[in-house]
Amino acid sequence: MISKGFDVVGDIAVLRVSDKLGNGRFRLAEGLLKALPNVRVVLGQVSPVYGEYRLRRLEWLAGERRTETVHKEYGCLFKVDLARCYFSPRLQYERRRVASLVKPGEVVVNMFAGVGCFSIIIAKHSGASVVYSIDLNPDAYKYMVENIKLNRVEGRVHALLGDAKEVIKRGLLGVADRVLMPLPEKAYEYLEYAVE
Repeated sequence: MISKGFDVVGDIAVLRVSDKLGNGRFRLAEGLLKALPNVRVVLGQVSPVYGEYRLRRLEWLAGERRTETVHKEYGCLFKVDLARCYFSPRLQYERRRVASLVKPGEVVVNMFAGVGCFSIIIAKHSGASVVYSIDLNPDAYKYMVENIKLNRVEGRVHALLGDAKEVIKRGLLGVADRVLMPLPEKAYEYLEYAVE
């Protein structure tokens, strides 16, 4: 198997290729660039997601030399730098599904918000009164603030920088009707704070 698939985020394709492909990965990326007219950049994912910021190492393969893009999903725009922030377009249906569950007037706390996708989609597609959107990664926080403005949900989505445990203890105890923890590997460690 030469390719393990690819994702498209905005105008960037992220290709997962076998190590056995060698320099053939550049030819494969050029072919992908020609086959997908809306794609301007092809990056290769060279590591799995790692670390507390959930990043992955990326390699430029074809097209423009950049890792920043704007992704559109359910009428929302998300600016993201794929080298500095976690983002998965594969979660788009889950983001919409979760938003559909939120009832009018609910207060939502998103403990691992990244660039704000779940939070913003909830604000745009539900009657939530407020969404507290927390992330530890300063780069993700910066993009989250920008995305809140880009999607005109200021006042409904509040971006908070820091470890979700500490942010909740400092001012969000007892406020939530619904808590999101879209980072399964941290769920048990943070469950006590989600309940609070």
